[in-house]
Amino acid sequence: MTESIYKVIEIVGSSEVSWEEAAKAAIERAGKTLEDLRVAEIITQDMKIENGKVIAYRTRLKLSFKFRDE
Repeated sequence: MTESIYKVIEIVGSSEVSWEEAAKAAIERAGKTLEDLRVAEIITQDMKIENGKVIAYRTRLKLSFKFRDE
């Protein structure tokens, strides 16, 4: 059995709609440049506020991807 090694990074996604959309946007964008994404873990969620109104939802995630064997 081959051992696997994973790298874990933190990313932040934002959305005007919801925290779920913010997380989805972050993962989809990361997937354009990172290969073999494995697990996303939500760390925190917050909101950006202007003039007393919520203008964006932000989700911070830990995202893991597998190192390639060369």
